[in-house]
Amino acid sequence: ECCDLLSMDKSLGTSGDCVFVRACVYMLSFHCSTPFFPSSTSLRFVPPSSTMYISLPDICLSPLILNICHSLSSRNLFSRKPKEPKPPSQNIPGWRLFGKVPLRENTTKDPKDSFTIQQEYPVKVGPAPGPQVQLSAARRKNLEFEPLSTTALILEDRPSNLPAKSVEEAMRHKQEYDEMVAGAKRRELKEAQKKKRQMKERFKQEDSIANAMVIWNNDVLPNWDCMRNTRRVRELWWQGLPPSVRGRVWSLAIGNELNITPELFEIFLSRAKERWKSFSETSSENETEDSGSLQADRESSLDLIKLDISRTFPSLFIFQKGGPYHDLLHSVLGAYTCYRPDVGYVQGMSFIAAVLILNLEEADAFIAFANLLNKPCQMAFFRVDHDLMLKYFAAFEVFFEENLPRLFNHFQINNLTPDLYLIDWIFTLYSKSLPLDVACRVWDVFCRDGEECLFRTGLGILRLYQEVLLQMDFIHMAQFLTRLPDDMAADNLFSCITATQMLSSNRKWGQVFSALMKDGSKEIANHSPAPRS
Repeated sequence: ECCDLLSMDKSLGTSGDCVFVRACVYMLSFHCSTPFFPSSTSLRFVPPSSTMYISLPDICLSPLILNICHSLSSRNLFSRKPKEPKPPSQNIPGWRLFGKVPLRENTTKDPKDSFTIQQEYPVKVGPAPGPQVQLSAARRKNLEFEPLSTTALILEDRPSNLPAKSVEEAMRHKQEYDEMVAGAKRRELKEAQKKKRQMKERFKQEDSIANAMVIWNNDVLPNWDCMRNTRRVRELWWQGLPPSVRGRVWSLAIGNELNITPELFEIFLSRAKERWKSFSETSSENETEDSGSLQADRESSLDLIKLDISRTFPSLFIFQKGGPYHDLLHSVLGAYTCYRPDVGYVQGMSFIAAVLILNLEEADAFIAFANLLNKPCQMAFFRVDHDLMLKYFAAFEVFFEENLPRLFNHFQINNLTPDLYLIDWIFTLYSKSLPLDVACRVWDVFCRDGEECLFRTGLGILRLYQEVLLQMDFIHMAQFLTRLPDDMAADNLFSCITATQMLSSNRKWGQVFSALMKDGSKEIANHSPAPRS
């Protein structure tokens, strides 16, 4: 304000001495309750808001005023200096979040306000005694660790500008913190026990796999023809094949009725590569004109392989473009399309070929793939033989009604037919619908028992989720069976498969299916509707 007065007086033409003295008098009048002027002068106390001009001769009559003005001018009262940052006081406690951090500065501007706050809410500074200080020190002494999260903030003191905790509140916070720590310890103990059980089961499973691998390598595989159907081997087979021998056992169990050789695979692979090259050089119209037969039309499905490979086990990132198994899968599917142009490539084949590639070499995977798809059940589905597919659905419903009558009636009421969920399961041999490790165990039993295992596995899945499905309507059941839970455990599934009896009126699967084949379309129409496209 004094600086404003100085600039205003200079604009009015007032002399420099008079302006300076007026500013000094203004400050003295503002800060003092009694005037500094002697009684001989005509000056009296004037409020700071009033306008007052004083001539130099009048002021000279008062030596006291001159001394005061000289003192004020020598102290540079009206000069503005930049404020230097004050170092933080080490005695004032800061608000610490994690461990030791620099203490916060005291930003209080008015010392009077600061004094009032400290009077009303005393700050624990220095050696001042008191129960709150002792309690805080006790808490600090008991904390033998640096808090790793904000949980321990409940034990911290509040900042100096906030009300301090009472003894009761501090004790309550201590109790709450102890309860939180105890709960965290219980959770950690529970997790540790769970991990310990998992590790114990894992070690037990690894020991079982190691022992089984020795039996398969030393006893079973060298004597395959005479050992494969023994009770001991079948029980060992049901428990799951060791990964190291799985590919070889699958190859032996599937067989090679087509007498395919690795050289034959190379021939059809070369033909597929030529077709791919021609696809890139000619347009689709030229290809259509050149393809005058069904064979050429089927081979044109080679172009669909590239689209389907990218959707094969996308979570593994090994069959997509740039992955280590992309070219292998592409070669096996292309060679088969040229080998069986009457079948061509059908969506879903990529999952079967991918599982074989993970367990066999390229040529062996092609041989197993071609022979596997040559089985009656797979050929009926991949060639979309409606009549034969209906017979399989009818046989499935016979055992469905026998094993799960409540769920069967629920499906009938909601008009949920087997074609809505079985087609996807059979097309990919459950490799798309189940977790990969569970699907491999299903493949183990499928190689042992044949097509009956596929439908028994379907009944096992329905048994496993029977209570869930009974609470659903048509749409939710179809969605659920199309996308099964990812956390399905193999032991739970195989327990349900074991509980499923493939007997109907003392007839096994093969007998029921043969009877349906003889009865013809009349029996099919009474048991199962036509599959939906």
